Amino acid sequence: MPPIGLQLYTLRELAAKDFAGVLRKVASIGYAGVEFAGLNGLPAHDVAALMAELGLKSCSAHTPLPTEENIDAIAADAKTLGYRRIISGTDSRALSTRAEVDACAKAYATASAIASSRGLTLGLHNHWWELDHTVDGKTPYESILAGAPDIFSELDVYWCQVAGLNPAEFIPRYASRIPLLHIKDGLIDPPHPMTAVGSGKLDFAAITAAADSRTLEWMIVELDACATDMVQAVADSYHYLTSHNLASGKR
Repeated sequence: MPPIGLQLYTLRELAAKDFAGVLRKVASIGYAGVEFAGLNGLPAHDVAALMAELGLKSCSAHTPLPTEENIDAIAADAKTLGYRRIISGTDSRALSTRAEVDACAKAYATASAIASSRGLTLGLHNHWWELDHTVDGKTPYESILAGAPDIFSELDVYWCQVAGLNPAEFIPRYASRIPLLHIKDGLIDPPHPMTAVGSGKLDFAAITAAADSRTLEWMIVELDACATDMVQAVADSYHYLTSHNLASGKR
């Protein structure tokens, strides 16, 4: 079973007030690791020390696309916190034409080379807008991965299903490039509000089975929003995935 992590964007409101307290809460629930989305102003070495104290691992981090101007800061945090995978998303307003999709793929290819020069690997995090339409017969997701062959995919299975695709059927097509899965749940139509994992419409047993066990490194829970208490949803998501033997935690 892959270990279970939490994308800290999920608890961003609490993290803005008490980032250390959020890490302690995540560890107490049993999560094996976290994916960063900023450090809320704390020095990376302080966060790394607390992570070590709590027995939390660093899965990865969401960052802007690497550039020559920002790569020093991105690489420094990665080295201190102990992750090598960084992930960026796309702009929904810029994937409607062949020229826009090609420009996006080129940007990822360039950013990937910059990341690689510092020992980092760049990934694409999707929403629905990379998968819900085609441009010249291919979804933007397909074209970006083809045009930037060195990047990996952090497939968000919820947004994949919102786009009208069955993630359990979609994953095998790219399984060798999917080391991270973003796990969230909800009613799909309409896509809001989201729910704790296991309380919505996604079939996580089928999704997990579809992944390549040799490639998949982490199952990462991320809830953008939730109709219930978010901390409780984070705990419920952990308990669902671990009790159904779909991911492993610290408990």
